[in-house]
Amino acid sequence: MTVASGPPSGRGKVARDTEAGATARPGAGAPRHDAIAGAPRHATVERGASTERSAGTERSAGLGALFASRSFLRLWTIGGCVNAMRWFEVLAAALFTLDATGSDFAVAAVSAARTMPMLFLGAFAGVMAESVDRKRVVIIGQCLAAAASASIALLAALGLARPWHVALAALVSGAVWSTEMSTRRRMVGESVTPALVPRALALDTMTNSGTRIIGPMLAGALYEHAGLAGAFALSASVYLLAALLGAGLQHRQSIRRLVLSQVPHDLAEGIALARGHAVVTGVLLVTIAMNLLAFPYSALVAPIGQLHFDVSPALVGVMAASESIGAFLGGLWLASGDPPGSGRMLMVGGSLLYLTCVALMTLAPAFTLACGLLVLGGVGSAAFANMQTSLIIAHAPPHVRSRLMGLLTVCIGCGPVGILLVGALAAVLGPLHAVDAIELAGLAAVFAAGVVWRRKERGQQAMLAREAWGEER
Repeated sequence: MTVASGPPSGRGKVARDTEAGATARPGAGAPRHDAIAGAPRHATVERGASTERSAGTERSAGLGALFASRSFLRLWTIGGCVNAMRWFEVLAAALFTLDATGSDFAVAAVSAARTMPMLFLGAFAGVMAESVDRKRVVIIGQCLAAAASASIALLAALGLARPWHVALAALVSGAVWSTEMSTRRRMVGESVTPALVPRALALDTMTNSGTRIIGPMLAGALYEHAGLAGAFALSASVYLLAALLGAGLQHRQSIRRLVLSQVPHDLAEGIALARGHAVVTGVLLVTIAMNLLAFPYSALVAPIGQLHFDVSPALVGVMAASESIGAFLGGLWLASGDPPGSGRMLMVGGSLLYLTCVALMTLAPAFTLACGLLVLGGVGSAAFANMQTSLIIAHAPPHVRSRLMGLLTVCIGCGPVGILLVGALAAVLGPLHAVDAIELAGLAAVFAAGVVWRRKERGQQAMLAREAWGEER
């Protein structure tokens, strides 16, 4: 069954062609062009050379080729809007909770509420995204997020807002966020031709990094002058704008009937494929380590900035944005051309760089040096984030791609466990020692995941080589 959203156009064909072709890989799994029935070998070679020239031309066309797709342009703009408000609300909620309670753990708990739904709903969202129109999911999700933010703005304007209200609104927004990977993010990769998928995702990742600069800095300044009511009124308006942009999307997808009794089987199939695939296994292991032990430090940026470095809320916003400045620069580098090295080296190496810089940040004697270390660490996070999605889309078969993106969302959903852990450690050790403890544990975990990934990858390569040798004999 095919669902068409928006007026018919050639974009739907591009999306279907991309969905069918994005998973082709060099090696044993790639189609053999010389096996086409009735095609002379020299004609097939010429066709392959023409395809390679076409792909090379698309890659060299740069951003113009990406923005020629109106679907990509809308999806990219929606991502910029909602991600900016996501990070905006994270810091505004943290500052409000710190002002209201003075508790590091309460700040961490409110932050954890936003990512908790990803852990429990991510896998189901992946299955659902294969059976429900993804465009509708995007639009309805942004309307729900707007309603949650507007309710906080109203309560704050009446002087009734409490931290638990903010946490409840964060849960709603987090439920919407749990669909991001399997809907909008997947649609980004399918709105362009296969040759442009890595660059499209790199630009989307870079833009997300840019929103993590704009969001916290704007949140710190606006909270300082307009309070919680002004901050959440702005985010509600931007979510509504994103919903309107989604309504104009031209999107086609093939869907199958959603049978709830089939969901456990579909999830089991996705997990089995992930376990048997070296790249997918590696991506999921590194993602768990980073979200459990690396990124949760951000929940303590407000206490570290205000209590340790003694800076204003506006400068806390600058500190929260510092990592994203580096990620933006790293994403710009990745989006400018084909990334160097293997996906494994980029993802694992970038993660180790990030963890090292955040661990050193707590030892910085000055605020500016701490921000500089976070900028450097952000370059590593850009490599991690770009490879995280690109490798799944490039290697996952189309019929299970949303399910694997859903599993990736579950791995990202480990974040709230890490946030609660770092919050509990901060209550005992203080925020600086708590961050050091989890970042050092993260270094060990990512290194171990990289070793497992490398061994599994080499084992599968050796198996394919033996099979090829057997066929030749």
